[in-house]
Amino acid sequence: MDIQLDLVQSSALAMLLLAGGEFARRRIGFLHRFCIPAPVVGGFMFAVLVLLLRQTDVAQIQLDTTLQTPAMVAFFTTIGLAGSLATIKKGGKLLLMYLIACWSLAIMQNVIGMTMAKVVGVEPMLGIMAGAVALEGGHGNAAAFGPTAEAMGFEGATTVAIAAATFGLVAGSMLGGMTANYLVARHNIEIPEKAGVLGKLATAGAVIKEMAVGDGNKGSVATVTRTEDESSSDRGANYGSLLTVVVLLATLMVLGTVLGDWLSALTGLTLPAYVGAMIVAVIFRNVNDKFAWFKINDDAVELISKFALGFFLTLAMMSLKMWELASLAGPLVIILVVQLAFILIFAVVVVFRMLGKNYDAATMVAGFIGHGLGAAPNALANMDAFNAKFGVRSERAFLIVPLAGAVLVDLVALPWIVWCMNLVS
Repeated sequence: MDIQLDLVQSSALAMLLLAGGEFARRRIGFLHRFCIPAPVVGGFMFAVLVLLLRQTDVAQIQLDTTLQTPAMVAFFTTIGLAGSLATIKKGGKLLLMYLIACWSLAIMQNVIGMTMAKVVGVEPMLGIMAGAVALEGGHGNAAAFGPTAEAMGFEGATTVAIAAATFGLVAGSMLGGMTANYLVARHNIEIPEKAGVLGKLATAGAVIKEMAVGDGNKGSVATVTRTEDESSSDRGANYGSLLTVVVLLATLMVLGTVLGDWLSALTGLTLPAYVGAMIVAVIFRNVNDKFAWFKINDDAVELISKFALGFFLTLAMMSLKMWELASLAGPLVIILVVQLAFILIFAVVVVFRMLGKNYDAATMVAGFIGHGLGAAPNALANMDAFNAKFGVRSERAFLIVPLAGAVLVDLVALPWIVWCMNLVS
């Protein structure tokens, strides 16, 4: 039986699966503990159902995912709007050091992926999908770059990227806090005084709740500073603020598409659809910060960002062709094990020392492993669990890690990924 769902039916199903994934994530301990995004839960379960129906010759389901690309571009445009230079300056030298570590990791993940792909006998492009695309990039980049790789002729790229991102999500959540605890014990790190900071620990839970609602890659930097005791009356989104942000995002998306086409023609590179929009959004955000042309409601941006991410990622997960992973399972596991070993050694031997070999550094290592293998919510969950053990919150870590892992890593990671993909195509 051949079941074909049209645009409206496919979109409605995606929304139902997104809501179902959120319901499951809030009530199943494992999913909540490891910050598994709701789109991954709902979309993956549907992909497994499609696989079972196909393999048993019961039915084949065809989806119309036309809206996936516009939703993806909208999400990454909201991420560009979070790239405020004023916020970046607050991190100082430590932010720069952490960024260098993040950029180095993204570079090495692709080098390792391409090298190991040749060793195990698969296409180097699939090594890139199991490199910075899926690990440093998370499910968002996996769903964005996978179709681009498939359009370049590499079958199964999206499935490999999503599978690698899921592996990284779980591994990053399990190993981040453990590694930070090891560093404290190994180096006999002095724990800062608890006085004056115990009350601040409660804010970490609010931060995680804000950022973990389905963010498979990034989270709005604006959420990093939000706490539950803020008044919603002066922050809440209404029709007027939503309309302003929607018009702004639509305009930036159009301008970004024009810029992306121009950059593609100028450089000869194949660029994902959202690159131009994100560049335009970053430029607009910082010019607007200086001249104050528009008052941008952060709550409205955040709501649109969360929905756009959840919707496009659910569509991407729903349309996974799981059967394409069978012949790649063995080589993919080998590549991911090597990637995992590298990030642990790099974090313990290099990153921890770069950041000062202290309590802040150990906390940031927990976050580094979280988003270096998974996503920004995993980084925050790792740091929160580690800090809660000692009763002291690392303010520097909670400022720097989300800022770097949510936006700034892409300044190097995205061009590097695009260059590598064009190199091996």
